[in-house]
Amino acid sequence: MKSFGELTKEQAKRESALLSYLMGETEIEELVNFEAELSERRSETLFKITTQIEDTENALRQAEQLVQRLKKHLEQLKSLQRVLSK
Repeated sequence: MKSFGELTKEQAKRESALLSYLMGETEIEELVNFEAELSERRSETLFKITTQIEDTENALRQAEQLVQRLKKHLEQLKSLQRVLSK
């Protein structure tokens, strides 16, 4: 039969092992939560970047259209100037 001291030591070892296991589980859970948060932030950032790309492309198209209209208007003015200068 084991002495009280041996039983106490065994109990302490089991409690320590359980505590270590639970701490490991907690750390793993925290890592999983961190990974999920990181993934969510990555998705949000990717969405924002995609939106900015689309907005920039649209603004660039509008600017190009404006340049074309201004060039056409300038040619019309030059043509009118030539006609009136004769």
